[in-house]
Amino acid sequence: MSRIVIFGAGGRGGRRAVAEAVGRGHQVTAAVRNPGRHADLAGDNVTLIAADVTVADDVAKAAAGHDAAISSPYRADVPSREFYPAAAHALIDGLGRAGVARLVVVGIGSTLEIAPGVAFHDQPGQPSEHREFSLGHAAELEVFRTSGDGLDWVIIAPPPVILDEHADRTGEYRSGDHRVLPRAADAAPFSYADLAVALVDEVERPKHSRAMVAVDH
Repeated sequence: MSRIVIFGAGGRGGRRAVAEAVGRGHQVTAAVRNPGRHADLAGDNVTLIAADVTVADDVAKAAAGHDAAISSPYRADVPSREFYPAAAHALIDGLGRAGVARLVVVGIGSTLEIAPGVAFHDQPGQPSEHREFSLGHAAELEVFRTSGDGLDWVIIAPPPVILDEHADRTGEYRSGDHRVLPRAADAAPFSYADLAVALVDEVERPKHSRAMVAVDH
């Protein structure tokens, strides 16, 4: 059993990560900006706390005494290219101060490459708002690459499709590298539940370090 702090625990990915970790017997600290909006998260083996993932002091305080961290935050009111790099800097600083070495981050599939040096979001016809959001995640990755040497981080990127919020957990997925994994045209959407499986697997049995890793069915 490990103690895992999950930042952004109130979102779709974060909630699934909380459920997956608790289901495996871990103690979870669910860190959200406004606990009052997510009171249902608190329960057996889950402690709900207030923390802003872009504030290093909050990260350090929330992570103290934990074995690993998962980060799955989202802000609609802050530009992506500001929010995600700020979160990366705060996580590097705060987790370092807390003595937490392992960090598993939820990425986005549109940052994965479709050709050498060409990200999915660089394709012609990508909606500008989607590309801006993806560029924020790409900037986050760059912060980890350039400043995260003292942290054992990994970014798990699901396929660049809309994830299924309601599909049941299958517990099965395949992983690759920084490139979009091939998938059949009629493949079912990847689910948040199976994304959570991949996240907690990387906490329990780390296979990747200091890299972005694609996952898919």
